[in-house]
Amino acid sequence: MTPPTSRTWSRRGTTPVIRVRGRSQRRFSSAALCCHKPGERSRLIYRLKRHTDHKSGGRKCFAWTEYRDLLIAAHQQLGGPIILIWDNLNVHKERRMKAFIDAQDWLTAYHLPSYAPDLNPVEGIWSILRRTSQANTAFTDPSHLMRRLRHGLRQIQYRSDIINGCLTATGLILRSGSDGPYCEPPQHALL
Repeated sequence: MTPPTSRTWSRRGTTPVIRVRGRSQRRFSSAALCCHKPGERSRLIYRLKRHTDHKSGGRKCFAWTEYRDLLIAAHQQLGGPIILIWDNLNVHKERRMKAFIDAQDWLTAYHLPSYAPDLNPVEGIWSILRRTSQANTAFTDPSHLMRRLRHGLRQIQYRSDIINGCLTATGLILRSGSDGPYCEPPQHALL
């Protein structure tokens, strides 16, 4: 709940002080898919989750079933096959998740190389979110943070140029081939 500070001000000669409430033990998780298809508007599909059982030692991240549900929702919204390019989060590589992906004829998954967040367009979305709708905001309670996250993601969701910019920043090039769309690394990338 500690806000990212992008800028502040105070009277000359006075050190600026930003008062925030103490760190909260509550946790939030977010997952998003940047969806690109040649000739169509890029889309952002996301899910947010507030973890309420933080004191009982419960799960503090999305379970594989929640990622599965996100992929099913994306398939229904997009109405076609999905080529998924994922980072190496342990839940993405879990046995049950792999079995689910293998069982779907509309879903093909590839994993990015380890330690390559610069190749993941969703990382650009999180960066933009922190620098815009979350910047300079002292959240009063977890509900306030959740509202700001939803508002910021909704703003990005309707701006396909921002989503395209996040793909462009990775250096990956979206191409259309005989087997459908695919991402091609730039000439200078070594994968």
